[in-house]
Amino acid sequence: MDISVVIPLYNEQDSLQELTSRLVESLENHRYEIIYIDDGSNDNSWQVIQKLVASNSHIKAIKFGLNYGKTQALNAGFKKAQGNIVFTMDSDLQDFPEEIPEMYQMMLYKNYDILSGWKQNRQDPVLTKNVPSKLFNAVARKSSGIELHDFNCGLKAYRKEVVKSLDLYGDMHRYIPILAKFKGFANIGEKQVQHQARKYGTSKFGSARFLIGFLDLITLLFVSKFANRPMHLFGTLGLLMFVLGFFSSVFIGLDKLYKTFVLYIPARLIAENPFFYIALTLMLLGTQLFLARFIGELIRNNKAKEQNYSVSEEVG
Repeated sequence: MDISVVIPLYNEQDSLQELTSRLVESLENHRYEIIYIDDGSNDNSWQVIQKLVASNSHIKAIKFGLNYGKTQALNAGFKKAQGNIVFTMDSDLQDFPEEIPEMYQMMLYKNYDILSGWKQNRQDPVLTKNVPSKLFNAVARKSSGIELHDFNCGLKAYRKEVVKSLDLYGDMHRYIPILAKFKGFANIGEKQVQHQARKYGTSKFGSARFLIGFLDLITLLFVSKFANRPMHLFGTLGLLMFVLGFFSSVFIGLDKLYKTFVLYIPARLIAENPFFYIALTLMLLGTQLFLARFIGELIRNNKAKEQNYSVSEEVG
C-alpha cells in the first residue's frame, strides 16, 4: 500500500463528509487507506464515520471509549497503518488534502524520513495562537537542532519505519520529529502548505496548550538524554552533593578540634554552626539522588510497554 492517512478527531461531525470526499479525490491515483480515530466524541461523529466506512472500502476507523487526547489517537492510528508513507492531518478542514500527492512525491524523490508542513498565511487568532506558536517553534528549533518552522502543523508525512518505531505518550505528538531524530531518523524536510480558517465547530485546543507544550519539551529533552542512563545524571549529581557535604562536615569538625586543642580557643558546638546543617542537607540530598538513580534503573529495566488507551469499537 502506498499511503495511509491517519486522522484523529474529536466532535467533528460536520467536517467529515467533505474531508473524506476531498481525500478520496486527491488519492484516486494511489493505493491508499484512510484511518479515522474518534477520540471519544460525544456528538454524531462516529455515526458519520460508520456510514463512510460502509460506503468506501478504503476507510477504516477506531473509536475510543474516552477522550484520551491526540497523542494516543495517533498511537492507535500508527499501529493500524499499513502504507509505506503515513500521513497525519487534522479533521477540521484547515489542512488541505490536496497537498498530499505532492508531499508523497517529495518523500519518494528526496528520501525524507519526515516531511512536515509549514502553514502559510495562517488563519488563526494572532494573539492567542500565532504569536505563542512562533515563540514555541523558536524554542523547539533552538533546543532540538531541527530546523522546522512549524512543529505544530498537523499535516506531516512519515516513512512507515518511523511511525512503527515510536512510543508516544502524554502530549508528545508535537515532538514526533524530535523523537524520530533521537531514534536516528534525521532526514527531516519541510514544505510550505496552505491553511484556511476553521469551517465548522470550534478549536479543541486553548492557549494553555503552549505552556503544556513547553513543559513537555523540557521533559522530552531530559528523557531523551538520560532515560537509558539515569546514572549519568542522578549518579553524578548525587556523588557531587554527597562529597561536598561530607568534606564540609569533616572541615567543620577539624576546625573545632584545631581551635579547641591547638589554639585553646573556646569553639561553639558543631550543632550551632549553620554550615553543619548545609553539609548535612547536601549529604541527604546526595543519598536521595542515588536512590532515584536506582529506581530509574529498575523502571528502565523492568517496565514493559503498555497501551494507554482502550478501543471500544473498530470498523473497516
